[in-house]
Amino acid sequence: MNDRPPTRRAVLGAALALGALPLNGCGGGARTEIRYWNLFGGGDGVLMLKMQDDFRAKNPDIDLEAVTLAWGAPYYTKLAMAAAGGRGPDVAILHLARMPGYPAGHLLDAFDEELMAEVGLRTSQFPPGLLERATVGGRLYALPLDVHPFVMYYNTDLAGKAGLLGADGELAPLTGPDQVAEAFAKAKAVTGRYGLSLDNLDVQPWRLFWGLYRQLDGAMELPPGGTVGIDDAKAIRALEYMRRLTAEGLATEGVDYPGAIASFINGEAAFHWNGGWEVATFTAAGLPYSMTRFPNIFGNGRTAGDSHVFVLPHQRVRDPERTRASYRLIAHMLKTSVTWGSAGHVPAYQPILGTPEYLALKPQSEYRDVTPDVQLDPPAWFSGSGSDFQNQGGAAFQGVLSGELTPEEGLARFKAAVNKLLTTLSPV
Repeated sequence: MNDRPPTRRAVLGAALALGALPLNGCGGGARTEIRYWNLFGGGDGVLMLKMQDDFRAKNPDIDLEAVTLAWGAPYYTKLAMAAAGGRGPDVAILHLARMPGYPAGHLLDAFDEELMAEVGLRTSQFPPGLLERATVGGRLYALPLDVHPFVMYYNTDLAGKAGLLGADGELAPLTGPDQVAEAFAKAKAVTGRYGLSLDNLDVQPWRLFWGLYRQLDGAMELPPGGTVGIDDAKAIRALEYMRRLTAEGLATEGVDYPGAIASFINGEAAFHWNGGWEVATFTAAGLPYSMTRFPNIFGNGRTAGDSHVFVLPHQRVRDPERTRASYRLIAHMLKTSVTWGSAGHVPAYQPILGTPEYLALKPQSEYRDVTPDVQLDPPAWFSGSGSDFQNQGGAAFQGVLSGELTPEEGLARFKAAVNKLLTTLSPV
């Protein structure tokens, strides 16, 4: 996913993207044309290209035109514009947490379970929690490709010197706020700098907060036109723990995303909290590392995350042959998603998780059981990956990490920003 702040390259520009809107009907000759939009750049973008080429090789009767657009707001704006005109691509990628911003039946077309069955797909093959978020009014509007959780990377050499590895050479379980802090303190004694490398800027403070708040069973309601419903006491407790890590010098402070990556690679910290999508970065650096689930700090293993899903952007009239070809594309991507899993994402197509090929992926398969604990943003038209909601959360809570704001002040700033979003009408 590489869901860092918008630094992704656009493989094709906006003009090309909007000029590539599909016309209904089949392509020339016996080949069926389908168009597929996604937002994957970086390492996972390379894997997606590989999966697309594999599909073309195995389906010579289908002419796949795949377009990669700029990650974040540019992508979602173009997709909404195309779907609103009834001329969306045949298939597209969406973050599941962004689906409320794409009204079902208006910007997205529902999946047909009979057509799914034709390509060997059943709803029972996917995590029920994801399908619940993908279902509106009893109809399924998205098929999950993955979940991408907030996880914990660790330098195996440094963690070993700190006495934090078990007899099997893997990180001994860390449970509870004090034990986690103590582990970081031991790691700091080894590195001489920090225990934990963490992006304090951008959206990562939101992801950290949301995972901790959900571990505390904190709920959040985002009623349109109303005010945010949040448990202040639980939110303050989560923010106080975040501040503890920086105040005690256990975690990096005032460091952005690239700086946090560099700190971990350079051995300035033995631990790193981030999404699972940085596997390729740390492997290419030759770092002795592994990864595991985000630690159980407040009584459970919940962690922030999202899910890439396949959707059928609205078309005024769906051509039957193009539609069947689209289902074949989606089925291929899901059934070969062990390739996708190598990027650090956890495949959502459950039959993949027990295969020898996926289990051989180390350390990616080490946290394959995390899916039920992945906490998507609370539903609203403005929430989800790459959203202003996450940007506002990051902006409010980075001040808490730096000590510029108290937890109470950071929470107040967040609530004020969200209340403003709640009074803003959805553009669609």
